[in-house]
Amino acid sequence: MPTHTMRTVRLHAHGGPEVLRYEEAPTPEPGPGEVLVRVHAVGVNPPDWYLRGGLTTMPGETESTVRLPVIPGTDVSGVVEAVAPDVDGFSVGDEVFGLLRFPSFHGSAYAEYVAAPASDLARKPPGIDHVHAAGAPMAGLTAWQFLIDVGHDHPSPFQEHRHRPTALGADTTALVNGAAGGVGHFAVQLAKWQGAHVIAVASGAHESFLRDLGADQFIDYTKNRPEDLAHDVDVVLDTVGGRDSSRFLRTLKHGGAIFPVFPGEYDAEETAKLGVTVSGTQVRSNGTQLAELGRLLDTGTVRVAIDSTFPLAEARAAHERAARGHIQGKIVLTVA
Repeated sequence: MPTHTMRTVRLHAHGGPEVLRYEEAPTPEPGPGEVLVRVHAVGVNPPDWYLRGGLTTMPGETESTVRLPVIPGTDVSGVVEAVAPDVDGFSVGDEVFGLLRFPSFHGSAYAEYVAAPASDLARKPPGIDHVHAAGAPMAGLTAWQFLIDVGHDHPSPFQEHRHRPTALGADTTALVNGAAGGVGHFAVQLAKWQGAHVIAVASGAHESFLRDLGADQFIDYTKNRPEDLAHDVDVVLDTVGGRDSSRFLRTLKHGGAIFPVFPGEYDAEETAKLGVTVSGTQVRSNGTQLAELGRLLDTGTVRVAIDSTFPLAEARAAHERAARGHIQGKIVLTVA
């Protein structure tokens, strides 16, 4: 059984990577509907550094519920240590992975132990280790909910209409911008799994990596403009966003759609003239979908690429690696 305290990483103030403090904190106890997980690995995601930098209100929230000190992190893989009386489906000793309490900043994953909602968890695929499992939940579910199935009826804070993924198949083309990153490399594989012709956009250093994941066509954005080379695309998944995002509208066929993972800049008049759709959603924890993704991970149909790993005590170095960009896959913290 766990002791009363554990090692964790907490924020006592917002700022750069230097504010991440490795220290002792109380070990949590599982509440109703929860299990206690002994953490083996933690995925590092953009919301972690957003929280560290001072963002404490999720899109759609009216006010912050974050109170310092706070433990960042949402993606975990580990072993069940204790189970609340009302939880069915998990037992002590089960290996699990999950995206915890998202969308919120209350995942508390950067720790030796975490109290996790059972509904956010799935059994870890036996064919992969904890490091690779920890790299899957947020990025994998984001790609899944944008491209395959939203899986919930919660309204998006970004738009009035419900997001509807484009049906992908052998007669469709999907373009993934930022294809080498966490969400991007999952999107390439999921689109290929659905049978689509996949165009991957990234810097040239990632070409062999992305072709190995199944990309049919590669565009090095440092040498060519994607809108000059890609045409008649059915769906664009843009994991980059920003002011250049609208250029991908010209790659779409009439009736096509662009799905921005991060906010982009689009002119409503231009999209209407082109006859295309801009649509997005907000990824949410979903143990059932994660179990489906887990089956693909277990068979090797989908793989998790690991950019780098760092011990939990070196979370600062992990965040510094993230800040340098050009990430290939996922950054993961390991917990001894």
